[in-house]
Amino acid sequence: MSHKAFSDQRPQTSRMSMQSRAMSFSSCRQQRGVALVVALLLLVVISLVGLAAVRGTIMQQKMAANLYDREMAFQSAEAAIRVATARIASNPSDIARNCQAGGVVCPANPFDDATLPTGKIITVASGSASDQFQGSQLAAGQPQYVVENLGNWYDPVSDTGYNQSANSHNYGAQGLSTTAVYYRVTARSADPNVVGNRAVVVLQAMIKQG
Repeated sequence: MSHKAFSDQRPQTSRMSMQSRAMSFSSCRQQRGVALVVALLLLVVISLVGLAAVRGTIMQQKMAANLYDREMAFQSAEAAIRVATARIASNPSDIARNCQAGGVVCPANPFDDATLPTGKIITVASGSASDQFQGSQLAAGQPQYVVENLGNWYDPVSDTGYNQSANSHNYGAQGLSTTAVYYRVTARSADPNVVGNRAVVVLQAMIKQG
């Protein structure tokens, strides 16, 4: 009787073992599927981080290039002011107009004035002389300037004190003051119609001629 009972339990144990192996195999398959999903998610996150880093690097490069271009344009416009200052005394033909004359209007930026003759927009010659400018190969173009005569005004440097303070009578004779001719020089780094999308800087300076 005991032998028969043992014989009857053997197939049942075998079936239970097979079911356990099947459940274990199914669990492994499920675990492998979850690992694949996690790996794909990590790959997507790493790709997004890499793209963000590349985009930030490109943006920084563009900002640095724009700043460098603007600094070069600023130096070109400043060089044009120096050239104009050196030429005013010996080249009166550079003067575009007399802003003190009746009916003459001098806007803040003469480059925007459609009535200004194009011949009065002086382009600085390329060279190494005092009235020339040799820009870098990376410069957008040759700088330009416009000279306007602002008329005769009191010279505060050489004035004896006339109308300078309430105690001006202590400085000697009244009504005597030295005057000087003042010019307004407006310079830009290059012609916007030539440089395209490059930076253009406009500067102004007051030049005194004794």
